[in-house]
Amino acid sequence: MFKEFKEFAFKGNFLDMAIGIVVGGAFATIVSGLVEGMINPIIGALTSGVNLKELAVNFLGVSLQYGLLVDAFLKFIIIAFFMFLIVRSINRLRRQEEITEPTTKTCPYCKSEVDLEATRCPHCTSQLTDKAA
Repeated sequence: MFKEFKEFAFKGNFLDMAIGIVVGGAFATIVSGLVEGMINPIIGALTSGVNLKELAVNFLGVSLQYGLLVDAFLKFIIIAFFMFLIVRSINRLRRQEEITEPTTKTCPYCKSEVDLEATRCPHCTSQLTDKAA
């Protein structure tokens, strides 16, 4: 059972997910600091000192604190925007990698990789023509 757990825990996907969760948590902390330390005070200054988190309305004797929702939504928008920028950058890099011209071709006789400009296969010494390769 320990061996199975060890195989599961040290698979690439599991480790990638764990690292993503840790980095995501750290990023969320940074965004919270940004919103609470910089954005909320700016909003407060623009709205005559209103604290965003303290915005509330009384409804049937119950205080509905919609300011907390606005604060959470603001944090979500910032995190989603930065995640979008990161994913977009990664996708652009992947597309650039896919576009690169091949530098090798496959020998039609032994199926080994051969330099694109080679006229003879270094593995099986077969004569390579443009049609054959």
